[in-house]
Amino acid sequence: MNTPSPHDPAALPRIRLKSDRAPGHPWVWSAQVYKPEQRLPPGSVVEVLDSKDRFVGRGFWNGHARIALRLLTNDPTETIDAAWIARRITRAVQLRRELLQLDRASDAWRVVHSEGDGLSGLVVDRYADILVIEYFAAGMWKFREAIHAALLEHFPGARLYWFAESHVQKQESFDCRSPEPPAPVQVHEHALAFHAAPGLGHKTGFFADQRENRRRFAEFARGRRVLDLCCNSGGFAVHAMAAGAREATGVDMDAGILEIARANAAANGLTVDFQQADIFDWLREAAARGERYDAVILDPAKLTRDRNKMFDALKKYFAMNRLALDVIPPGGLLLTCSCTGLVAEADFLEMLRRVALNAGREIQVLQVTGAGADHPVRADVPEGRYLKAVFCRVE
Repeated sequence: MNTPSPHDPAALPRIRLKSDRAPGHPWVWSAQVYKPEQRLPPGSVVEVLDSKDRFVGRGFWNGHARIALRLLTNDPTETIDAAWIARRITRAVQLRRELLQLDRASDAWRVVHSEGDGLSGLVVDRYADILVIEYFAAGMWKFREAIHAALLEHFPGARLYWFAESHVQKQESFDCRSPEPPAPVQVHEHALAFHAAPGLGHKTGFFADQRENRRRFAEFARGRRVLDLCCNSGGFAVHAMAAGAREATGVDMDAGILEIARANAAANGLTVDFQQADIFDWLREAAARGERYDAVILDPAKLTRDRNKMFDALKKYFAMNRLALDVIPPGGLLLTCSCTGLVAEADFLEMLRRVALNAGREIQVLQVTGAGADHPVRADVPEGRYLKAVFCRVE
């Protein structure tokens, strides 16, 4: 007698929604569902029905998490198994390689962007021959062997490094044991070389989501004096100098990441003055000395994950952008960024309006962009568009 697969639709546990309407979003909160009578392990594949017992879809259940359901498909003919995972990963890789032609520009790009690629709870980044796999959901962690095998089909011989943030493991109730971090590697972006070191405490030391924004900013910065605030590994400053900026200064609090930034400049035969400092103190002192920079990039780290602290995050964005204006002369450029996903684009632009009003300056918004096309956003998951990059001219 054949034992049915736990992923066989006929054998799947069923979860009922409290509404007779489809959720309209792949995330379903615990308050929106009836709890199942039997206890299901976190990350179980389940069949989802509406309150009238009509089929809604299939996905991951986690009764311990804020996101109780992660819907993966609404196709009744699809089974969520290793083959399904492999097909989704193939689709994601084909998008990057065939349509976006990313291998022409870089060997550092996002391979899988969670909901944007229909793989809720999974992010994969490529850095040359290293694949960094980040798990956000117990269901994806359960499929890790299938995920790793599928990735190696497309990147033969790649070194795999996987992890999950401790708060995610706690929320989702799974235990992710990471391997030893791989040796650092050199990656390339638009013919420039950068250092990536997955697992060494600075994420990777390189953020591929700003790839096209770095290139665009560099085009604007030719012949200008550049200031790269919250510079991380110096990507914007290095691109600007390579494109013909007059000079560049980078400021960051993290001494370790600044060593990587200096190595990145040296690897490209460029000179950038990287300084360790708090940007608030640094900007006040620079303004007091009468320093002026006619192309400024402000790219701070994520300010909050807590919806209740969004107002505080916007106050901090206001303060840092207001100080940045004090070192930008009339006709100068500002690229100001937010990777805080909870801060909406409209709220970020409203913050800039208030900065201009407070400073008595005119801010012309030239362009609003986000992450590169290797970070696709599903139309029904606006949260996936976390990065806001606003190119401005300041009068």
